[in-house]
Amino acid sequence: TCVALRYVDGVVIAGDRRATAGNLISHRTMDKVVETDRHSAVAIAGAAGPAMEMVRLFQLQLEHYEKVEGTPLSLEGKANQLSMMIRGNLQAAMMGMGVVPIFAGYDLRRSLGRLWAFDITGGRYEEREYVATGSGSLHAGTVIKVGFRSDHDRGDAINLACRALWEAADADSATGGPDPLRGIYPILATIDAGGFVRGDDDELAARYNAIADEVKAK
Repeated sequence: TCVALRYVDGVVIAGDRRATAGNLISHRTMDKVVETDRHSAVAIAGAAGPAMEMVRLFQLQLEHYEKVEGTPLSLEGKANQLSMMIRGNLQAAMMGMGVVPIFAGYDLRRSLGRLWAFDITGGRYEEREYVATGSGSLHAGTVIKVGFRSDHDRGDAINLACRALWEAADADSATGGPDPLRGIYPILATIDAGGFVRGDDDELAARYNAIADEVKAK
Protein backbone atom coordinates (compact mmCIF):
# COMPACT_ATOMS: atom_id res chain seq x y z
CA THR A 1 0.00 0.00 0.00
CA CYS A 2 1.31 3.43 -0.96
CA VAL A 3 -0.11 6.90 -0.32
CA ALA A 4 0.70 10.49 -1.15
CA LEU A 5 -0.89 13.74 -0.04
CA ARG A 6 -0.31 17.43 -0.38
CA TYR A 7 0.49 19.83 2.42
CA VAL A 8 1.03 23.58 2.36
CA ASP A 9 4.69 23.41 1.30
CA GLY A 10 4.81 20.24 -0.82
CA VAL A 11 3.88 16.56 -0.78
CA VAL A 12 4.33 13.53 1.44
CA ILE A 13 4.74 10.13 -0.22
CA ALA A 14 4.88 6.86 1.72
CA GLY A 15 4.66 3.11 1.35
CA ASP A 16 4.84 -0.03 3.45
CA ARG A 17 7.76 -2.48 3.12
CA ARG A 18 6.07 -5.88 2.62
CA ALA A 19 6.26 -7.97 -0.55
CA THR A 20 4.10 -11.08 -0.82
CA ALA A 21 4.07 -14.25 -2.92
CA GLY A 22 0.59 -15.64 -2.60
CA ASN A 23 -0.04 -16.11 1.11
CA LEU A 24 3.65 -15.87 2.02
CA ILE A 25 5.65 -12.82 3.07
CA SER A 26 8.50 -12.92 0.56
CA HIS A 27 10.31 -9.76 1.65
CA ARG A 28 9.95 -7.45 4.65
CA THR A 29 12.10 -4.48 3.62
CA MET A 30 11.16 -3.66 0.05
CA ASP A 31 11.71 -0.03 -0.97
CA LYS A 32 8.40 1.04 -2.51
CA VAL A 33 9.16 4.77 -2.49
CA VAL A 34 11.95 5.74 -4.86
CA GLU A 35 13.47 9.16 -5.52
CA THR A 36 13.38 9.71 -9.29
CA ASP A 37 15.14 13.07 -9.22
CA ARG A 38 15.62 15.92 -6.76
CA HIS A 39 12.00 17.09 -6.89
CA SER A 40 9.99 13.95 -7.68
CA ALA A 41 9.42 10.39 -6.51
CA VAL A 42 7.50 7.26 -7.42
CA ALA A 43 5.70 4.88 -5.06
CA ILE A 44 5.13 1.46 -6.60
CA ALA A 45 2.42 -1.15 -6.23
CA GLY A 46 1.88 -4.30 -8.25
CA ALA A 47 4.36 -6.85 -9.57
CA ALA A 48 7.69 -6.11 -7.92
CA GLY A 49 10.05 -7.10 -10.77
CA PRO A 50 8.45 -5.03 -13.56
CA ALA A 51 7.88 -2.15 -11.12
CA MET A 52 11.53 -1.88 -10.08
CA GLU A 53 12.73 -2.21 -13.68
CA MET A 54 10.32 0.53 -14.74
CA VAL A 55 11.48 2.88 -11.96
CA ARG A 56 15.18 2.37 -12.76
CA LEU A 57 14.55 3.11 -16.44
CA PHE A 58 12.46 6.15 -15.50
CA GLN A 59 15.32 7.50 -13.36
CA LEU A 60 17.77 7.06 -16.25
CA GLN A 61 15.45 8.77 -18.72
CA LEU A 62 15.02 11.82 -16.49
CA GLU A 63 18.77 12.02 -15.91
CA HIS A 64 19.48 11.69 -19.63
CA TYR A 65 16.95 14.40 -20.54
CA GLU A 66 18.48 16.83 -18.05
CA LYS A 67 22.00 16.19 -19.35
CA VAL A 68 20.98 16.61 -22.99
CA GLU A 69 18.67 19.62 -22.56
CA GLY A 70 20.51 21.29 -19.69
CA THR A 71 17.29 21.61 -17.67
CA PRO A 72 15.00 19.13 -15.92
CA LEU A 73 11.86 17.89 -17.64
CA SER A 74 8.74 19.61 -16.34
CA LEU A 75 6.78 17.78 -13.66
CA GLU A 76 3.88 17.30 -16.09
CA GLY A 77 6.32 15.92 -18.65
CA LYS A 78 7.64 13.44 -16.10
CA ALA A 79 4.10 12.23 -15.40
CA ASN A 80 3.51 11.83 -19.15
CA GLN A 81 6.71 9.84 -19.53
CA LEU A 82 5.76 7.48 -16.72
CA SER A 83 2.31 7.08 -18.26
CA MET A 84 3.85 5.90 -21.54
CA MET A 85 6.05 3.41 -19.70
CA ILE A 86 3.03 1.94 -17.90
CA ARG A 87 1.18 1.66 -21.22
CA GLY A 88 4.18 -0.21 -22.63
CA ASN A 89 3.75 -2.78 -19.85
CA LEU A 90 0.11 -3.45 -20.78
CA GLN A 91 0.71 -6.90 -22.24
CA ALA A 92 2.43 -8.04 -19.04
CA ALA A 93 -0.31 -6.39 -16.99
CA MET A 94 -2.96 -8.43 -18.81
CA MET A 95 -1.07 -11.54 -17.70
CA GLY A 96 -1.18 -10.47 -14.06
CA MET A 97 2.07 -8.48 -13.81
CA GLY A 98 0.58 -5.02 -13.59
CA VAL A 99 2.33 -1.95 -12.22
CA VAL A 100 0.18 0.81 -10.69
CA PRO A 101 2.43 3.56 -9.25
CA ILE A 102 1.90 6.96 -7.69
CA PHE A 103 3.94 9.89 -8.99
CA ALA A 104 4.47 12.91 -6.76
CA GLY A 105 6.68 15.95 -6.88
CA TYR A 106 7.17 19.64 -6.32
CA ASP A 107 6.46 21.84 -9.33
CA LEU A 108 9.09 24.58 -9.29
CA ARG A 109 7.23 26.51 -11.99
CA ARG A 110 3.98 26.65 -10.01
CA SER A 111 5.55 26.49 -6.52
CA LEU A 112 3.30 23.70 -5.26
CA GLY A 113 3.20 19.95 -4.74
CA ARG A 114 1.38 17.79 -7.31
CA LEU A 115 0.17 14.17 -7.38
CA TRP A 116 -0.74 11.69 -10.09
CA ALA A 117 -2.47 8.31 -10.05
CA PHE A 118 -2.32 5.81 -12.94
CA ASP A 119 -4.15 2.75 -14.19
CA ILE A 120 -2.64 -0.30 -15.91
CA THR A 121 -3.43 1.08 -19.38
CA GLY A 122 -1.26 4.13 -18.75
CA GLY A 123 -4.12 6.47 -17.97
CA ARG A 124 -2.93 9.26 -15.70
CA TYR A 125 -5.06 11.30 -13.35
CA GLU A 126 -3.86 14.31 -11.40
CA GLU A 127 -5.26 14.37 -7.87
CA ARG A 128 -5.80 17.61 -5.99
CA GLU A 129 -5.44 16.38 -2.40
CA TYR A 130 -4.33 12.76 -1.96
CA VAL A 131 -3.98 9.40 -3.69
CA ALA A 132 -3.59 5.79 -2.55
CA THR A 133 -2.73 2.62 -4.44
CA GLY A 134 -2.10 -1.04 -3.68
CA SER A 135 -4.02 -3.75 -1.87
CA GLY A 136 -4.78 -1.65 1.20
CA SER A 137 -5.60 1.53 -0.72
CA LEU A 138 -9.29 1.52 0.24
CA HIS A 139 -8.47 1.59 3.96
CA ALA A 140 -5.56 4.02 3.64
CA GLY A 141 -7.46 6.33 1.31
CA THR A 142 -10.44 6.45 3.65
CA VAL A 143 -8.24 7.48 6.59
CA ILE A 144 -6.70 10.30 4.57
CA LYS A 145 -10.07 11.38 3.17
CA VAL A 146 -11.47 11.76 6.68
CA GLY A 147 -8.39 13.44 8.13
CA PHE A 148 -7.19 15.63 5.25
CA ARG A 149 -7.06 19.41 5.58
CA SER A 150 -5.72 21.81 2.98
CA ASP A 151 -3.79 23.72 5.66
CA HIS A 152 -1.80 20.71 6.92
CA ASP A 153 1.84 21.44 7.64
CA ARG A 154 4.60 18.87 7.11
CA GLY A 155 4.21 17.25 10.52
CA ASP A 156 0.42 16.92 10.20
CA ALA A 157 0.75 15.36 6.74
CA ILE A 158 3.36 12.87 7.94
CA ASN A 159 1.17 11.86 10.88
CA LEU A 160 -1.81 11.32 8.57
CA ALA A 161 0.24 9.22 6.13
CA CYS A 162 1.55 7.10 9.01
CA ARG A 163 -1.95 6.57 10.38
CA ALA A 164 -3.24 5.64 6.91
CA LEU A 165 -0.59 2.92 6.53
CA TRP A 166 -1.25 1.72 10.10
CA GLU A 167 -4.95 1.19 9.35
CA ALA A 168 -4.21 -0.44 6.00
CA ALA A 169 -1.83 -2.90 7.67
CA ASP A 170 -4.45 -3.65 10.32
CA ALA A 171 -7.03 -4.65 7.69
CA ASP A 172 -4.96 -5.95 4.75
CA SER A 173 -2.62 -8.95 5.04
CA ALA A 174 -0.47 -7.81 2.10
CA THR A 175 0.39 -4.51 3.80
CA GLY A 176 3.19 -4.53 6.33
CA GLY A 177 2.84 -2.46 9.48
CA PRO A 178 5.62 -1.05 11.67
CA ASP A 179 7.87 -3.79 13.06
CA PRO A 180 9.73 -2.44 16.14
CA LEU A 181 11.27 -5.85 16.85
CA ARG A 182 13.17 -5.79 13.55
CA GLY A 183 13.41 -2.02 13.34
CA ILE A 184 11.38 -1.92 10.11
CA TYR A 185 9.14 1.05 9.40
CA PRO A 186 7.37 2.29 6.26
CA ILE A 187 9.34 4.44 3.87
CA LEU A 188 8.20 8.04 3.95
CA ALA A 189 9.56 11.11 2.21
CA THR A 190 8.64 14.75 1.76
CA ILE A 191 9.24 16.79 -1.38
CA ASP A 192 9.19 20.57 -1.29
CA ALA A 193 11.15 23.44 -2.83
CA GLY A 194 14.29 22.12 -1.13
CA GLY A 195 13.93 18.71 -2.75
CA PHE A 196 13.38 15.10 -1.71
CA VAL A 197 13.98 14.26 1.98
CA ARG A 198 13.53 10.72 3.25
CA GLY A 199 12.10 10.35 6.74
CA ASP A 200 14.32 9.08 9.52
CA ASP A 201 13.42 5.72 11.11
CA ASP A 202 13.82 7.14 14.61
CA GLU A 203 11.30 9.86 13.80
CA LEU A 204 8.89 7.31 12.32
CA ALA A 205 9.31 5.07 15.36
CA ALA A 206 8.28 7.95 17.63
CA ARG A 207 5.25 8.73 15.48
CA TYR A 208 4.13 5.09 15.41
CA ASN A 209 4.61 4.78 19.16
CA ALA A 210 2.28 7.75 19.55
CA ILE A 211 -0.28 6.08 17.27
CA ALA A 212 -0.03 2.86 19.29
CA ASP A 213 -0.56 4.76 22.54
CA GLU A 214 -3.60 6.48 21.02
CA VAL A 215 -5.08 3.16 19.88
CA LYS A 216 -4.49 1.56 23.29
CA ALA A 217 -6.18 4.49 25.03
CA LYS A 218 -9.44 4.01 23.15
